Amino acid sequence: MTVESPAGAVPTLRVAIPFTFYRFVIIAVTAAVVLAPLSLVFYQSFLDAPFFQPAARLSLYAYRFVFADEDFWVAFGTTLLLASGMTLIAVPLGAGLAFLIVRTDVPGRNWLEPIILIPIFVSAVVLAFGYVVALGPVGILTTSMRELIGVAPWNLYSFPFLVAIAGLTHVPHVYLYAAAALRGLGSDVEEAARTAGAKPWRVALDVSLPMVLPAILFAAVLVFFLGFELFGLPLVLGDPQGVLVLSTYLFKLTNKLGVPSYQLMAVVVVAIVAITAPLVFVQRLLLREAQRYVSVRGKGVRLAPLRLGAWRWAAFAAIVLWFVFSVVLPLAGITLRSFVETWGEGIALSEVLTLDHYRELLDYPNVVRSMINTLGIGVIGGAAAVVFYTAIALAVHRWPSQWTRIIDYLVMLPRAMPGLVAGLALLWVFLFFKPITPLRQTLVSVWLAYTVVWLAYGMRLVSGTLLQVAPELEEAGRTTGASETRVKFDVTLPLIRAGMLTSWLLIFLIFVREYSTGIYLLGPGTEVIGSLVISLWGTGAIDLVSALSVVNVGMIGIGLLIAIRLGVRLHG
Repeated sequence: MTVESPAGAVPTLRVAIPFTFYRFVIIAVTAAVVLAPLSLVFYQSFLDAPFFQPAARLSLYAYRFVFADEDFWVAFGTTLLLASGMTLIAVPLGAGLAFLIVRTDVPGRNWLEPIILIPIFVSAVVLAFGYVVALGPVGILTTSMRELIGVAPWNLYSFPFLVAIAGLTHVPHVYLYAAAALRGLGSDVEEAARTAGAKPWRVALDVSLPMVLPAILFAAVLVFFLGFELFGLPLVLGDPQGVLVLSTYLFKLTNKLGVPSYQLMAVVVVAIVAITAPLVFVQRLLLREAQRYVSVRGKGVRLAPLRLGAWRWAAFAAIVLWFVFSVVLPLAGITLRSFVETWGEGIALSEVLTLDHYRELLDYPNVVRSMINTLGIGVIGGAAAVVFYTAIALAVHRWPSQWTRIIDYLVMLPRAMPGLVAGLALLWVFLFFKPITPLRQTLVSVWLAYTVVWLAYGMRLVSGTLLQVAPELEEAGRTTGASETRVKFDVTLPLIRAGMLTSWLLIFLIFVREYSTGIYLLGPGTEVIGSLVISLWGTGAIDLVSALSVVNVGMIGIGLLIAIRLGVRLHG
């Protein structure tokens, strides 16, 4: 411990902590936070009753029950089809979109990118509700179409429609990685193809996209993985027709027996993680390959964008059409529904407009709490999460040790848990470890679940910021005799303040939109908008759901505007 006090100044107490000690404390905390939920789930799957029952014994009963259940295999097959179908839709569209925006002269490409990324930040369950009120059997567009031509040429509650919507709303995920890879490429090979007379689409298919194939494969694995964690869209659009996927099968498993069946739920969780964990690590390998590939290839001279000629406005129209169907249609539908008393055939819009649904929100204390809690989780919880992510990132920053690889794998593990699974696992942790059980009824439980689920994403944001700090600046601190701890906290941290602000804004957007992670943690005092709207949807309170969804979209919209205004790169 040392005391430093310049002449005439108030003495400042500073504790000198060896940085090696700090590193191993961070490793221990990270390991505990990540491994405790997974270990408890694994342990619960081998019991014949919930772990809190004294009579619970080790058994394979739960595995035998689940694997003998026909609904489990139906859900597994449906999930596989859904993940495959949405990948086949999202990958070519996302890669093509990236080529248009990055490498061509499509109109408005400078302002199209922030718009393209909006679906990533809008809650999937809100989009699902929007499709129901717009295109459902009594949806606004459906009834209008029936009045116009006598029939609505679509069936929202069908598996093909679910696959199509899931694929189209995940196009931005592919776009992100394909666009980043294309920006890292030189244009010399493309220019050779262009001078040989190749058309734009031939340049894309034969030159540009093959050169970023590792990045596209990474995005394909990502979308396929996201298909296994999809919950909101299948619950809202598939459940009316009895379409089961693994996430909705897990959600409904308690109802199957009529009693809490933690052991059966744990088996389903183990099955999901057994599928998704290898996908996560395949992504990691593909991402490394993509970065290496671009670093080798990206040495060419950047030239003018590829001219599309007469096709540039057709390309622009195609992008707008995708955006209208994927974002504008559902958001417009749910917004309009929040301002009408009721809707159906023969109803005139001007006669049913109202603000009562928004006034009604204030009549329900749990709804008001959900709005306050969501904002608090986003602002305060997001800041606390960034502090946690920064603490981990600092511990491994430029540390040539095998422990760095261990941390790398640890932070990737939660990514294998869908939000619904992580929320359930954290619930069990709070019930199992009695000293922290009182926190179950507070927002700390929700914050911890969110922080763990988005650990890999938050680490990537902060680590990217740390890599921008020149090593010479830290070395200058060491040459003056400063310890590693002083260098990290007095040199490195001040230099990444702007990056931490950016990370906080992006984490805010993620936390505010999150819905599935808090479902099993939902209770008096822990309500957040995302999980509450799912609960309200189950009661048929479409008016409250619509108004609350619009409030949620409003929060996200304000956050996006602030982020864009501050120059935050939404693709992190």
